[in-house]
Amino acid sequence: MHKRWFRTIFSRMMFMQCTTVAVAVLVIGVVLAVIVYAGRIGEYGTQLNRYAQNARAAIASGAGDTETHLRYLAADNDLLIERIGTHNDVTAYFNDVRWEDYAARQLSDTAYANIAQAADPVGTTTRTYFKNPSFPVLTVYTTVLNEPSDGILLVVGDLSPVREGLGSMILWTVLVSAFTLIGAGIVSYYTAYRVINPFVEMNHAVQCYSRGDFSTRIPVEGRDEAAQFGKSLNEMAEQLRGLEDTRRSFVANVSHELRSPLTSMKGFLEAMQDGTIPPENFPEYIEIVLNETRRMVTLVNDLLDLARIESGTIQLNFEVFDINELIRRTLLTFEARLNENEMEMEVRFAQEQCTVFADPAQIGQVLRNLIDNAIKYSPKGRSLFVSTYSMRKTVYVTVRDNGIGIPQEDVPHVFDRFYKVEKAHTPTPQMGSGLGLSIVKRIIEQHGQSITVRSARGRGTQFTFTLERASAAKRVSDGGKRNVS
Repeated sequence: MHKRWFRTIFSRMMFMQCTTVAVAVLVIGVVLAVIVYAGRIGEYGTQLNRYAQNARAAIASGAGDTETHLRYLAADNDLLIERIGTHNDVTAYFNDVRWEDYAARQLSDTAYANIAQAADPVGTTTRTYFKNPSFPVLTVYTTVLNEPSDGILLVVGDLSPVREGLGSMILWTVLVSAFTLIGAGIVSYYTAYRVINPFVEMNHAVQCYSRGDFSTRIPVEGRDEAAQFGKSLNEMAEQLRGLEDTRRSFVANVSHELRSPLTSMKGFLEAMQDGTIPPENFPEYIEIVLNETRRMVTLVNDLLDLARIESGTIQLNFEVFDINELIRRTLLTFEARLNENEMEMEVRFAQEQCTVFADPAQIGQVLRNLIDNAIKYSPKGRSLFVSTYSMRKTVYVTVRDNGIGIPQEDVPHVFDRFYKVEKAHTPTPQMGSGLGLSIVKRIIEQHGQSITVRSARGRGTQFTFTLERASAAKRVSDGGKRNVS
């Protein structure tokens, strides 16, 4: 068969299932036919042996009508009965003319020499007594009396009716196989369609995904492997669509973030160049240009930091340090902004010294991002709360503000890449790029720890992350240093 018929899994499954069923039915039919045929031959041989014992008993009785009895026995049962004497003289009894050819054969045309010594009173069956028979026969041979020297008695029956029954069985086997093959084809088509169709739909969906269309969904029915795979693809498509929407939003935001300051800077510089802004005001506008430049540098640095963290190129330098001391030093860098916003700072440490095992530089960036967000989204006059406490082998660090809070619908997405909560409320002048919290989460995950957020609109926001508590053994054995890439 041409290979084009087997280019699809569907056609191969159809062919394999139908072929398997057809071969199985044929084999079973042939085996049954052989068994039945052998059984019928055995039954017919038993029947011939009874006739042989009947004829042997009539001969042994020595009655005067023995010849008549044998002749009637052969005629009534369509048999050929031969009595071979001690001098190899043959007497045949039959009724149908078709037995004349067998009765006229010489002993040299039979297997007489092979059975003369093997004959016994019980009777033995053979199908090869006559050489080159014109139609199939079954022969039972036995001794006339008790010993082969007393003569041999042969009872021959026609096997043609049994053969015709075998032909009928083979014909029925072929017919049943044909109908079974048709039924198997229908069932195979249905089962193959049920198995292959989900993968056809998955292939169509994946092609849509490759073109950027993530709205296509795969119908999922049942709990089999195909259904689970389809469900996984649907979940992947949902995530890809969310990522694509976020990416587009991020590109638009970054474009705006970069275009707005560049446009502003270009306008100021051109105004200074053409004299619209007098020289005595240059310092003021140069400061504005520098502020916009710093904001763009911060945005680009955030992008680079996130890219490095997600690519795994940043190597973490683990060491033992006091997290309380790191918090104090970090807060000092925000002292000017806290005073500018008239914010009160509340620090609560459960222990005066709390040592952790982490990368101080990376954890410092986490603290800076969280404190920066807390200040950025808190109105003037509010308070900022930072605390630490330890429980068994874990240290918990909390940064909480009393600012505007995060809407509930945005809370699950605050750590998503490129996600900006600012779109849900009125932006502040210091609106960020939406990358700070993504960086925070990636750093904490690289440490094998976790971070959670609790927030409500108008009630502030609380971030809590965990760190590994440093044991005394680490401080003594290796100085508390380890590099992890």
